[in-house]
Amino acid sequence: MRVGIPKEIGANETRVAVTPETTAKMVKVGFSVSVESGAGSISSYSDKEFVSAGAKIESDAASLYAASDVVLKVRKPAPEEINLLKSGSILVAFLQPFSDPGLVKALTEKKITAFSMDLVPRISRAQKLDALSSQSNVAGYKSVILAANTLGTMMPLMMTAAGTVTPAKVFVIGAGVAGLQAIATARRLGAVVEAFDTRPVVQEQVESLGAKFVSHKAAGGEDKKGYATELSADEQRIESELLAKHVKGADIVITTAQVPGKPAPRLITEEMVQAMKHGSVIVDLAAEAGGNCALTQVGKEVIHGGVRILGPLNLAGQMPRQSSQLYARNIFYFLMEMAKEGNVTIDLANPVLKESLVTKDGQINLPSLNK
Repeated sequence: MRVGIPKEIGANETRVAVTPETTAKMVKVGFSVSVESGAGSISSYSDKEFVSAGAKIESDAASLYAASDVVLKVRKPAPEEINLLKSGSILVAFLQPFSDPGLVKALTEKKITAFSMDLVPRISRAQKLDALSSQSNVAGYKSVILAANTLGTMMPLMMTAAGTVTPAKVFVIGAGVAGLQAIATARRLGAVVEAFDTRPVVQEQVESLGAKFVSHKAAGGEDKKGYATELSADEQRIESELLAKHVKGADIVITTAQVPGKPAPRLITEEMVQAMKHGSVIVDLAAEAGGNCALTQVGKEVIHGGVRILGPLNLAGQMPRQSSQLYARNIFYFLMEMAKEGNVTIDLANPVLKESLVTKDGQINLPSLNK
């Protein structure tokens, strides 16, 4: 069975779905691997490296798609790529199906068996496949580096002959994977860090990284997938008052709060931004989902009252080599959930495959989209 890896054509996408390392592993278990020429160039992986790992290089996307039984991608396919997919083939990528019903319909009509890496369940057996977490780790790290570069002052406490330089104060909203990595990175740079989350269960993780945990008595819980549950109106009011206090005192605010399949919760108001110190920085990691800050603009830097608000796109893609390395390992392990002697078998008794399946045999597998 032939596995194809096309070059990503999405705007600002620098990653690739396989690396020479995972290519060699796929070949070893019996798959034939084809890579579109130049697919890994931005991620610093050359065609020559893929050939050495056992892959065949295809000169163009049309040839690759026509020959591929399984297609591995990072981003969801554009309409022109869906047209190139072989009917009945398998597609694995970040499809984000709940935000793009048109994509799901097109895949159904083409009878593509499609799996979405953002739907992989958060269970013990799927930890190696958790691409959301691997890419969030990179984004959390990069968010602090970006903020530190924008801030214009040093992060750590420094005692010099000319006097003492106080450490920067960093406030992280959301202690998921990205938030925890942001905390760890800011602490390594010497900042004083506080972190907020509605889930009391993450307090130990936050404090183990050397940050102060900020919460309130009305804090909520988490659902079976590990995401924060929605707060009542009264709880939201209490939360907003608490956030306003800590946002005001921060030099850097990193926001990471997102709800799968829904717009990001609006947590930082314009009034909160106006109360911040001149020169402080907000990095909104939820920008692509609408933003946690009311003033965030996707892909842009906004200056409001001396506060810089960054709404970066694809932060993980700004570190393409390591992001690709991590994602490629995730997607390899996902493929191994189906692999059997160089072929694939889709066993829907396997919760990993069942939960991440979007379309199969011309049918939509997601109940909320199948109405």
